[in-house]
Amino acid sequence: MNIGAIKNKKFIIAIVLMLFAALTAVVILHTNQDANPETEKIKKIISVAVIAASALFIVLKYDKIVTLPVEIWQNRRLIFKLALNDFKRRYAGSYMGVIWAFIQPLVTIALYYFVFGTIMAGARTSGSDVPFVLFLTCGMVPWFFFSEAVSTGTTALLEYTYLVKKVVFKISVLPIIKVLAAFITHLFFIVLLMITAILCGYYPNIYWIQIIYYSACTFILALGICYTTCSIIVFVRDLGQLIGVILQILVWATPIMWNINQIHNPLILSLIKINPVIYIVTGYRDAIYGNGWFFERFFSTVYFWVVCAVLFGIGSIVYKRLKPHFADVL
Repeated sequence: MNIGAIKNKKFIIAIVLMLFAALTAVVILHTNQDANPETEKIKKIISVAVIAASALFIVLKYDKIVTLPVEIWQNRRLIFKLALNDFKRRYAGSYMGVIWAFIQPLVTIALYYFVFGTIMAGARTSGSDVPFVLFLTCGMVPWFFFSEAVSTGTTALLEYTYLVKKVVFKISVLPIIKVLAAFITHLFFIVLLMITAILCGYYPNIYWIQIIYYSACTFILALGICYTTCSIIVFVRDLGQLIGVILQILVWATPIMWNINQIHNPLILSLIKINPVIYIVTGYRDAIYGNGWFFERFFSTVYFWVVCAVLFGIGSIVYKRLKPHFADVL
């Protein structure tokens, strides 16, 4: 592609993004919320500024950011094939095979339910009349997907060293292979979540279709993180241990086993809500029994996708910068 074509494409992208930012700004500024007027004004100004800054960032870094999505789309068939092989290979040689992929998460849910639903029944609450087992499962199902995708995606380049050293192989597909393999397991747990909801008296309705949307949110968030972590871990192997520690902290910092409405301190609540996984966990609950649409949480939705865009942009840049040195280090 010649330089003129690239410049024209960047110009078109810039116009589209700026129009989107302007339209979103208008919607934000005219959205009425039941909150303190001054606080609401600050939130709107910050939202508009963040959207505009994100659009500008994408335009300026367009050449670097667009490389990964293009490579992923061009190799989509190979990705699906390798992801399925990765899922099968992970449990090859064991008597129970892929069943092990479901046993540990099921045991974890059972243990948490036993501890928080039985032993500590007086100390916890789902914050509503929703059975705690359903409240817990709605939180654990997306968390299992996110944590497995991030932990396995981080080590993708280390695990497939022999492919990284092949000049002709598009190694950019390796992290998404791991995330997609984790998604295969996630499909089983979505079915388990639906069965749990039905047993608790919550039957399928139009809101359940949002599970597709929130699964995509989890997929994109994890993938954006993985492109940064899988690139850095090649040079700093301690990152793998750090990721494990961070995930342990996040599982408790995310309202999976507790209700976020129990936090009344505004400062602590604001700090907790920085975590984008909260958007996903809350979304699963809204879809299954909350009867709420994702666009009704406008500010949370905007914040989540801005975070995803920034993470994916950073991941694309870091990956492209470090890629030439992968084979030498590995």
